Amino acid sequence: MQSKVDVAVMIGSGVPASLRALGRRVCWVVLLNGEPKGTAFSSRDEAEECKAAWLAQLNAEKPDSLH
Repeated sequence: MQSKVDVAVMIGSGVPASLRALGRRVCWVVLLNGEPKGTAFSSRDEAEECKAAWLAQLNAEKPDSLH
């Protein structure tokens, strides 16, 4: 099964209280097969870095295909 990793934006009440307390009204989360993984990020760049790490980990776990 191939896993899907995405970055999603959360706005308003979807933003965790800790970020809202800092004045943030938007955040980004990494989704693995539609499920949030890790924490909410205050920048898209941070979320994209996390996404890249997930993809690298998933690719490392894949068994080598037989030729």
